[in-house]
Amino acid sequence: MRTVETVTDATSSWDPYEQGCPSRDLLDRIGDKWSILVLGELGEHGTSRFTELRKRLSGVSEKMLTQTLRALERDGLVLRTVHPEVPVRVEYELTPLGHTLRGPLRGLTQWSLQHMAEVLAAREAYDVRTGQTG
Repeated sequence: MRTVETVTDATSSWDPYEQGCPSRDLLDRIGDKWSILVLGELGEHGTSRFTELRKRLSGVSEKMLTQTLRALERDGLVLRTVHPEVPVRVEYELTPLGHTLRGPLRGLTQWSLQHMAEVLAAREAYDVRTGQTG
């Protein structure tokens, strides 16, 4: 069994630019559109039920939200709690590890909002230059 010390010591050998590095998978997960939005929603609203998340994340399918929540739970970022009631109540919340992503994700969100007009202008100029239609 790996100890926290062993895991911490191993971080110096992880390089996301190297093929096969497990950090690539993690970057894919936390950089995924639905993961970012789920983490943001749970960070802002705290504990939420599946239906609440689905309502707040306009456009997410039930299947995609289920897959995203399972993957985030597997990575230790989201905690799923089943309450043995009738009917069964399931809630999701950020773990302490998940909370550590709030700052970086908030920064990315703010950057995207601040620079959206520039990005849209660049896309339009690119499409005109290359003859593409978005």
